Amino acid sequence: MFKKHSQLTLVMMFVFDAVVVLIAWTLAYVLRFDARFNLFGLIAFPPEPAEKSVYLHFTPVVLAIQLLANIHFHLYEPRRVQRVVTEFLDIIKAAFALWVAMLAILYLLHKFEFSRYVLAFYFVLFPLLLIISRGAVRSVLMSIRRHGRDIRTVVIIGAGKLGQALHENIVRNPWTGIHVAAYLDDRDDRIGKNFRGVPVEPIKDLKRIIAEKGVDQVFIALPFDMHVQMREAMDALADEMVDVRLVPDLFSFTTLRKSVTEFEGMPILNMRESPLSGWNAVLKRLLDIIISLAALIVFAAPMILIALMVKLTSKGPVLYKQERMGLDGRRFNILKFRSMRADAEKETGAVWASKNDPRRTRLGALLRKASLDELPQFINALKGDMSIVGPRPERPVLIDEFKKQVPRYMLRHKIKAGITGWAQVNGWRGDSSLLKRIQYDIYYIENWSIWFDIRIIFMTFYRGFVSRAAH
Repeated sequence: MFKKHSQLTLVMMFVFDAVVVLIAWTLAYVLRFDARFNLFGLIAFPPEPAEKSVYLHFTPVVLAIQLLANIHFHLYEPRRVQRVVTEFLDIIKAAFALWVAMLAILYLLHKFEFSRYVLAFYFVLFPLLLIISRGAVRSVLMSIRRHGRDIRTVVIIGAGKLGQALHENIVRNPWTGIHVAAYLDDRDDRIGKNFRGVPVEPIKDLKRIIAEKGVDQVFIALPFDMHVQMREAMDALADEMVDVRLVPDLFSFTTLRKSVTEFEGMPILNMRESPLSGWNAVLKRLLDIIISLAALIVFAAPMILIALMVKLTSKGPVLYKQERMGLDGRRFNILKFRSMRADAEKETGAVWASKNDPRRTRLGALLRKASLDELPQFINALKGDMSIVGPRPERPVLIDEFKKQVPRYMLRHKIKAGITGWAQVNGWRGDSSLLKRIQYDIYYIENWSIWFDIRIIFMTFYRGFVSRAAH
């Protein structure tokens, strides 16, 4: 029954998407040739070409390429256990694929009179219309599933931390229409118990439960040390007509930005890697260069004034260089306006600055409070030693102690150190909780995006400069 419903839904989605393509293509044509609007003087359309039928002739081509792109980006596969944002991103990728393919075809056919505005309008309209239509479909499905229809019944093999975490995620996302009918587990401290009202039964009853409860899917969520039971469960499922999904036991390991790659057909799970590779690294570096140059130009006069004041109010160099640890453990010299006596660490050695630190100069206290002593670090960012956004770099001598005290401390070095960061804009800087700072740094790395960086930069303007914890 569910398979028939899935096939019907697939056909309906395919037909609806074809309609959306035709509507988007037609609207793009109308906006270019018939609407005759002037958008604040920004778009000045050239004279209309004599022959417009070419757009009609290209309609089947656009329809075929777009639907093939939708298939390629898995827009017709079940997405009950995927986030909505993933589907939206795939829709945008499919639209971009059509845009690139059409530009290539028009170039090869020498159709240089073909209006690129039509393609530009389509690139905006198609994702927008498809996202709206898919959102409407999801709303209808959620309503249907709230009334107990179109429900997938599943069992979870493994009633431990992993299985319960999976169950929690299912409960938090009712739109998936998944109902957990039972847990299966052979551990004595699990059998006979209930979690969220769902009973735990022995794995040997798997076949009976599948038959009695009409199970559609089985999630295997066993820890690695129960690999024997995992094999037994897989053997028992060999002749069952249910979908089987394996939830890897990553709770047993310290991970960072997990992902799956493939090598010659062999799936490989990446347990720990930097988010900055390929285009991500290029975009972040480009952002660093643009903002660093802009900041050095904007703050040129204040920096010259601060340099003169530092020179006139205390003995010693204007700039202070200090060794810090950055990406992948590489060391570099961070630049700051000197805010302490030239011999500040002669007696104390490497220590954190404290409240009312006697080593500070009178001007230095003001500079540190407003973070003005860190302005020269835009030079570090321009050179590539640092980034605008990232975990604050620490001194190697202090890191040797921190990594013994705080689990996962060294993971923060999987990304470039930053002038500002997620921990800093949330108030965790200076001599605040080291553990909290690490938690925020790891969250930043695990959830990094260029938009996250831009958000942090804007937050820095009203949260990051002045802090009670800055000494």
